[in-house]
Amino acid sequence: MSTHIPDDPGASGPGDECLLLVHTRQVVGQVRYRVCTDCAQGVITAVVIDERFHSTGLGTRALSHLRSRHPGLTWRSTLSKRTTRDLLRRMRIPTTTSATPCHHALQTLPAPAGPIRVSG
Repeated sequence: MSTHIPDDPGASGPGDECLLLVHTRQVVGQVRYRVCTDCAQGVITAVVIDERFHSTGLGTRALSHLRSRHPGLTWRSTLSKRTTRDLLRRMRIPTTTSATPCHHALQTLPAPAGPIRVSG
């Protein structure tokens, strides 16, 4: 399930979005990200997956879903923890120091069309 996060205090800024990872009607993880369609760039700011789903391919499937949901975007990430770093290396997503993909992201971004479920 993907959603726009309007005023989430845990979000890194306006325009953050969250892909919820759902398994048998239970949220088992999430991917937080920002996109700029003007520059065709996306930044992954968080990947959290319940420990019981580590090494199951759920992270790979979630990032593959993001790529298919936002075709044509160049993805980067701000993550540096070993487990996420390994996932991003496998997915060929380079690291960046900024959670803001570009200067357009400082403006208010429109909400996505609607939720999408990703089941594991």
